[in-house]
Amino acid sequence: MSGRAAPSVPGVGRLHAWRAAIRIARRDAVRYKGRSLLVLAMIALPIMGVTAADVTIRSSQLTTAQKATRDLGAADARLRDAGQGPQPVYQAPVDGGVVAVDDDPQGRSAGEAGVTQEDGSVVTSDGVPAPVDPLVAAPPGARVLSDTSGYAPVRTKFGLLDVEVRELKAADPLAAGITELVRGRFPTAQDEMAATTGFLKNSGLHVGSQVLVRGFDRTYTVVGAYDLPSQLDAEQLNALPGAFLAPYDATRSQVDKLMQPATPTYLVAVRGDFTWDMVKQANTRGVYVDSREVRLHLPARSDVPIYTTAFGRSSVLYDSGGKAQAIAAGVTIGGLSMLEICLLAGPAFAVGARRSRRQLGLVGANGGDRRHIRAIVLSSGLVIGAAAAMVGTLLGVVVTVLLRGTLEGYVGQRFGGLTLRPLELAGAGALAVLTGVLAAIVPAVTASRQSVLASLTGRRGMRRANRVLPIVGFYLLALGVGVVFYATMHSDTSYTAAGGAALAESGLVMMTSAIIGAFGRLGRWLPLAPRLALRDAVRNRGRTAPAVAAVLAAVAGSVAVATYSASSAQEERQAYIAQLPRGEVAVGAVGETAGDLGQVRAAVEKNYPVSGRVDVSRLYVGPDSCTRQVAEPGCGRVDLVMPQRNKCPSDSDPGVTGMTPEQREAMAYDWRCRGPASLSALPLDNGVVVGGPAVLHVLGVRDGAAEQALARGETVLFDRGYEDHGSLKLMVIADVTKEPQDGSDPTGPVKAVPVHLAAARVPYGVTAVVPQKAAASLGLRTTPLGSYYTTTQMPTGKQRQALNSDVAKIGTETTVYLERGYISDGNLILLALTLFAGVITIGAAGISTGLAQTDAEPDLRTLAAIGAAGQVRRTLSGFQCAAVAAMGVVLGSVAGVLPAVALRRADLHRRLDEYHRALRSGWGDVMVPHVPVVVPWGTLALLVVAVPLGAGLLAAAVTRSRPELGRRAEG
Repeated sequence: MSGRAAPSVPGVGRLHAWRAAIRIARRDAVRYKGRSLLVLAMIALPIMGVTAADVTIRSSQLTTAQKATRDLGAADARLRDAGQGPQPVYQAPVDGGVVAVDDDPQGRSAGEAGVTQEDGSVVTSDGVPAPVDPLVAAPPGARVLSDTSGYAPVRTKFGLLDVEVRELKAADPLAAGITELVRGRFPTAQDEMAATTGFLKNSGLHVGSQVLVRGFDRTYTVVGAYDLPSQLDAEQLNALPGAFLAPYDATRSQVDKLMQPATPTYLVAVRGDFTWDMVKQANTRGVYVDSREVRLHLPARSDVPIYTTAFGRSSVLYDSGGKAQAIAAGVTIGGLSMLEICLLAGPAFAVGARRSRRQLGLVGANGGDRRHIRAIVLSSGLVIGAAAAMVGTLLGVVVTVLLRGTLEGYVGQRFGGLTLRPLELAGAGALAVLTGVLAAIVPAVTASRQSVLASLTGRRGMRRANRVLPIVGFYLLALGVGVVFYATMHSDTSYTAAGGAALAESGLVMMTSAIIGAFGRLGRWLPLAPRLALRDAVRNRGRTAPAVAAVLAAVAGSVAVATYSASSAQEERQAYIAQLPRGEVAVGAVGETAGDLGQVRAAVEKNYPVSGRVDVSRLYVGPDSCTRQVAEPGCGRVDLVMPQRNKCPSDSDPGVTGMTPEQREAMAYDWRCRGPASLSALPLDNGVVVGGPAVLHVLGVRDGAAEQALARGETVLFDRGYEDHGSLKLMVIADVTKEPQDGSDPTGPVKAVPVHLAAARVPYGVTAVVPQKAAASLGLRTTPLGSYYTTTQMPTGKQRQALNSDVAKIGTETTVYLERGYISDGNLILLALTLFAGVITIGAAGISTGLAQTDAEPDLRTLAAIGAAGQVRRTLSGFQCAAVAAMGVVLGSVAGVLPAVALRRADLHRRLDEYHRALRSGWGDVMVPHVPVVVPWGTLALLVVAVPLGAGLLAAAVTRSRPELGRRAEG
């Protein structure tokens, strides 16, 4: 054999170097457990959250087959009346859309109980399409199971609850999967029912309780509790087919049947599959079919007739872009999380690199070059990132499994199963490894640049600031601001706005080092301890800038979301329509419930802090019985007559669809087309109440002339659209059951009364206040409608519950409304965001403070040696932490407002585009979008003041007053 050495292979040598670096990094991670666990937790916690969110979302997303089982059980299809009468229809394959085939006379026939219209449709005498028996479309030999639902007022432990009663033989194998038995059993007798757990929870009943229905003399026993897998909070009762709905409907009035009709459907099992051709055949008989086969294998779009109609085309006119927005939000959140983790973990790796500088110096002294030192520090990020990936992924799955029941309750449906996507979980783990490596890049480069002598002796060497990075950051900031301004002026997509905001924030992060230097100039006006802290932060920007940038990123994200949430809440607040002045109460009843007014009034006055009461009445036409049966034959009503000149063009012009988009847009600014834009807490007829001047006070109207007019017996009108040369015209309709069914306006004698047009807008749905004297002069009769109450203070939760209990004991459907004003959970969101930003800020500032104490240990020992008090050390540590937090919070607050404004402006452009598209499509009654921008000054003040103060106090509290003794070489 030759004595010559084998030639070296560069690739193999580099591999050996990395293996050695990983071994050293693993040993250091085990040796310094506290620091390693801190960084590991910092990386693993977000990964755990991402993993848990991924498993939760994927598990809650049901497959098409799972959705079909929950809707259809083991059946092949569900048949129901399409609601268009016995005539052919077109249906969408899955979404329930139905449209009648107006130009196809085939299959149309007049039922005995119906009347054939000019277009061939069949309706009943009251204008409702004649019912169709869905079983006419059942194939021969099919197995059928009925599934019918209706509503009934069920007496509970607390009063009345309007509950869905479902007649389905749930124990039948054909219904398997629709319900999920929790305890007990499903009903097997006609006097038994099962109840959902949601109903039992809200009603106070339990298995074994008796179910009573108001106005129905039968009693049912609850024999079991069940859940609907896709509606865990549903309130429902289950009975056998024919056990409840048919006998209960026999006791109800015709009006109640029309308002809450029972809806029969049928589950069908056939040989083979219920194909799309079979569905279309059923459509020719007016039956809608929900087919399992069609769900699993959607027909070609060209084979779906409804898509050729205007209805089908309009269903795909707009695309909300929800999926794209969700992807953008996920990418943005993931990117910000990586940025924050890198910025936070970077100083922690720098701490490790500084504490290991002697070891790194020995590597250099023994022949190692900068590449090897970089590899050692990068391996620290690799090792901890890999450990964080395993720990975070495992914890995410475990947390999801342990909290599955809670998560299902939050989502509102059972998971289809625990769905684990290996590629997505591997991606989350790779994100942890990548984050660990990225966080260690800057410390690795910094450590490799130190000389061997400086590393061995502990000398700091010269630190020079990077002058190129701030310049690049300034241009990026300017570019980002320009893109945002462009997006706010011209673009309707959030991607442009978000991209510009990201560029601006990245530029600001790059400028952090220079901005810290600008902050340092404030030190000349500060006392000793804060001046030393600020000077130390400026001199050591390598560790200060990442921490400030981390705080900036966290606060900017929180401020952006807080600003967007506050703006959205303001939009909802402005869109909220109050029905009364805040804190007032209204009690109203019409029909059968009018007899309970006295008892309900007494309950309100007993439980609420009432300061005043104003009773009002309503106008009615007909005999005394019409005060209770308002829709019975012989009972009429009074309508307000609007002059033709005051009608909106969309109401008075049948050819409004022929208007140009400009003409339709002009209607949005026409006062005749705006409407009253208010709601009433009382069941008013056309907004008319009978009362005196006190009604104006309780409605918040302060108009002396209107009060005097009411005192004189004149009617006060708030909607100028009904004013007709100083009078208000009322049309008296003698019988509401004889109104024309062809859509034409009803007719009747018209009476005029002098009016006073009030200056106020329509207050809380009240169009006109008619004094009793004016009603009597017209020959109109009045009957009590209800009362308005003023209160001394907003009723508390206990008072509201007490009133609900008393009203429930009365067993009435009388309406009791308390105006609590706009209520939003936005404050909770802002608080959560503030806490999140605070935690990140304190963590970043704490890491920076720990690094500062390591770097400044010689200075602190010098201060102690020359006689400085021990409290100086605590004070200096607190101000160091507060300085980092304050700089990051101020910069983050400024940076966070920009993307929120950009996104809101993008929303405005997008909604304006939808508004103009709607106008071009022929819609003339759409509202001009209003998208306000609100800056949450309270949240910003809390961040700017409270977070740095808390971070400083916490750092001062955990800092030792006396320094540790060290070797001479360390000083």
